[in-house]
Amino acid sequence: MTWLVVGLGNPGPTYAATRHNVGYLVTDVLAARMGGRFKAHTSRLADVVEGRLVGERVVLGRCRSYMNESGGGVKALLSYYDLEPAELVVVHDELDIDFGALRFKLGGGDNGHNGLRSIRQSLGTGDFHRARVGIGRPPGRQSVHDFVLKPWSSTERKELDVNVEEAADGVESLITQGLERTQSAFNS
Repeated sequence: MTWLVVGLGNPGPTYAATRHNVGYLVTDVLAARMGGRFKAHTSRLADVVEGRLVGERVVLGRCRSYMNESGGGVKALLSYYDLEPAELVVVHDELDIDFGALRFKLGGGDNGHNGLRSIRQSLGTGDFHRARVGIGRPPGRQSVHDFVLKPWSSTERKELDVNVEEAADGVESLITQGLERTQSAFNS
């Protein structure tokens, strides 16, 4: 079986250190564990790393479009590798989960997340795995848009590497141990 693991984020250095790009950070860790580097996919819609992760065939993907338009790139990768949505893991930021917490699930709505909405619309289904990385809610009256596109706070940066490594561990667990065991081990 082959898995497609897509980290959501926005391309370019302007967004690299923002909360919205935590999916990219997790796939960076997974790529390093695979000993690979992201390269342009033939579709030109995404960058990929192909190889083995914890003994399983895995394709890591990052769309080249902005997060709100991720669906086309994800659909192109699923089609190219002849995979079903059930073989897809989308790693993304989650406002409704406290910073540092993780949740893994299969299916569900988009909960206002424009990247997930784009993927659901392109695939015609929400029945794919999600690695939800908690970023918490914006403080005070700060808008969600501003919050997700701002860099991590200095306090968050101190814990970020550990959180990203744990999210990568959870993705590996999902691939090798399945959803139920991963939820028991990682859903905090």
